[in-house]
Amino acid sequence: MPRKILVAVAWPYVNGEPHLGHIAGMVVPADIFARFHRIIGNEVAMVSGSDMHGTPTALKAAEEGVAPEVVAMRYHEIWSKALSDMSFAYDLYTHTHTDRHSEVVQELFTTLREKGHLVEATQSMPFSETEQRFLSDRFVEGTCPHCGHESARGDQCDNCNRTLDPIDLINIRSKRDGSTPVFKDTTHQMLKLGDFQKQLEEWVTGKDEWRPNVRNQTLGMLREGLHDRAITRDIEWGVEVPIEGWESKRIYVWFEAVLGYLSAARAWGEQQGKPDEWKKFWVHPEGESYYFQGKDNVSFHTIMLPSILLGKGGLNLPTDVVANEYLNIGGLEFSKSTGNAIWVTDFLSRYEADPLRYYLASIMPETSDSEFTWEGFHAANNNELVATFGNFVHRIITITTRNFGNAVPTPFELDDDDKAVLEACDLALKEVSEAIDGRRFRDGLRAAMRLARHGNQYVDSKEPWKVVKIDKEAAGTTLWVGLNIISTLRTVFYPYLPTSADKIHSMLFNAGAETAEGSNTLADGWKRREIVPGTPIAKPEPLFRKLDVSIIEEENNRLAGA
Repeated sequence: MPRKILVAVAWPYVNGEPHLGHIAGMVVPADIFARFHRIIGNEVAMVSGSDMHGTPTALKAAEEGVAPEVVAMRYHEIWSKALSDMSFAYDLYTHTHTDRHSEVVQELFTTLREKGHLVEATQSMPFSETEQRFLSDRFVEGTCPHCGHESARGDQCDNCNRTLDPIDLINIRSKRDGSTPVFKDTTHQMLKLGDFQKQLEEWVTGKDEWRPNVRNQTLGMLREGLHDRAITRDIEWGVEVPIEGWESKRIYVWFEAVLGYLSAARAWGEQQGKPDEWKKFWVHPEGESYYFQGKDNVSFHTIMLPSILLGKGGLNLPTDVVANEYLNIGGLEFSKSTGNAIWVTDFLSRYEADPLRYYLASIMPETSDSEFTWEGFHAANNNELVATFGNFVHRIITITTRNFGNAVPTPFELDDDDKAVLEACDLALKEVSEAIDGRRFRDGLRAAMRLARHGNQYVDSKEPWKVVKIDKEAAGTTLWVGLNIISTLRTVFYPYLPTSADKIHSMLFNAGAETAEGSNTLADGWKRREIVPGTPIAKPEPLFRKLDVSIIEEENNRLAGA
């Protein structure tokens, strides 16, 4: 029976353009995972969208002197196009400024309040005397009381990943004008996280398959004990609080943004004319959900979201929170605020998406921070994609079309080398499958590339370009085996390099507009699709473009200039 899999991708703040750090940590692994499960026949919904109500968006709007919605919609469109240009196959990429999202958030807020999981309390919050208003968490910064990081935000320290309240900050200051705010009392709704402490401890303790950084960070927070946390704020931009007399406040973005996965799943079902479709992931006892995040968002998905879901009742908790570490450049974290970044739109103006997907997957920061370098990108493109993978595909199809009338040759007796390489195809399918399903994406990519190297070694030893002149049957057998290797490469690389896999599929099966995914079903999706003799094949086209070494210096200079 097909598995029911929700692929939930982190919601980006739309206060700037996407950079490579954003997509490396969350979207690349999510898309690999979703594409794999679709091609083997599982029921998949990959959802996310733009976090429109994040304080960074309001801060950007204040800087520009425009309404937050103007900034949010501008960058939402930029993000949507960039994600599409990267061939990320969202089932729905939406945003949080929709009626459906507000309804879902208010519904859960009201349920938690009715069940006694919310309490009204007075808090001391930073108030700007120069602007005469309360400052939301990300409108202030200061020194973290735990690690001493001097640019901690009012809600979290990015250095030690601890959640904070503004009053915790040492030397607090306004990000708007640098002034020192005073603290004034204000009333908010608080989520009683302690109500769920025991349930969360039991749940997380049993998650042995989680990445160590995710499990350890969560258990560390639980050991310290959970405290009530405000879920409303004195702001004007966001989802309205469904309580009479609270019109000047809004639901805090951390509470409503994590519910975007639920509202997006419901909206996705409604768009298909199946309003209950979301329940197969959220309510069905066999529903699975995988949350793809950066390490700075772990607690929101292992503590905050599960608490909300437990408080509501009847909704599935995350199966796994797949949190990556950071992708760095020049030894520093990618950052919108500092400009230390390579922007996705700018990258795609000069290079294609698949080589970037490949390189980011190969250096994916699964267990520790990793480094993007232009030297590394150039080497991955030229040495691995062009010289190994692309070269093997091109020469096998070229020799075949030149000597066998643009059709698959008929194999004769297979020798031990032929059988061994076909067994290597089956092994690659098994290894890549297990790696992707286990969220070990770098391992899966390495297994796929090993098969390409094996194919080159095989054809080098057989030399069909020579043999075809003296023994066409033997050469035809070698080429038939080679085409079977290419068919397998098409499958194992599809989750990683969908555009290139579709090109192979079109050449190999002369399939025209048909895609690799569209040709597969549960019955034959993740197995070696044996090539039928006599099948027409198209003339080869290059899969990848070789890059001149000069791009390394050009791009490094461009980055330094920026």
